[in-house]
Amino acid sequence: MSDAQGLARIFVGRGLTKGYRAGEQVVHALRGVDLDIYRGEFVVLLGPSGSGKSTLLNILGGLDTPSAGQACWGDHDIAAVDESARTRFRREHVGFVFQFYNLIPSLTARENVALVTELAAHPMPPEEALGRVGLAERMDHFPSQLSGGEQQRVAIARAIAKRPEVLLCDEPTGALDYETGKVVLTVIADVNRDLGTTAVVITHNAVIASMANRVIRLADGVIASVTVNAERAQVDTLRW
Repeated sequence: MSDAQGLARIFVGRGLTKGYRAGEQVVHALRGVDLDIYRGEFVVLLGPSGSGKSTLLNILGGLDTPSAGQACWGDHDIAAVDESARTRFRREHVGFVFQFYNLIPSLTARENVALVTELAAHPMPPEEALGRVGLAERMDHFPSQLSGGEQQRVAIARAIAKRPEVLLCDEPTGALDYETGKVVLTVIADVNRDLGTTAVVITHNAVIASMANRVIRLADGVIASVTVNAERAQVDTLRW
């Protein structure tokens, strides 16, 4: 699926609506969102807490389903299939990185990554994935022996080891200090550039938006604006 300029769309969302029942009321997290995500681009979803960013990311990644609307991966509406099909979609196509690392404490960095490669069709060796995030010398350490930034880089290595077409990151620097956050952002940017992996990053930090191809701002469950950056900022120039 491509647009008029021939750019391949990797995600197409149309009329995405999500409501949650709270007592007798329905709270709308998304209100008819339309968006396109293109193959190989770096997109930042920007907005305050409660704007619908995480709900949108979870629907695109097959972790949640909309109350109404379509969420298409290529020609397949992932919102319309059953849970087993969504599980297969997540396993084969998507890598997730969250604010908290979700590593298994009793496994080394290498073993945490290997858990994913055992399920993938054409995985990257755990050693290669950890090397790409700068942890070649730390792969036999347990999470408790790693800093927060190193644990987040293990989480990124785990996400990219199955060679996903898209990397979905929900506040990946939210639990990190400034310098460590920049290291993690550099890793994500490198994965996007070197592997051609589409990257979608949620943040409330407007400074991070300057490193993206496009910035999609959400407010109150709708897209408030879409900005195209004429030039992407280098991570080492960011200040916040």
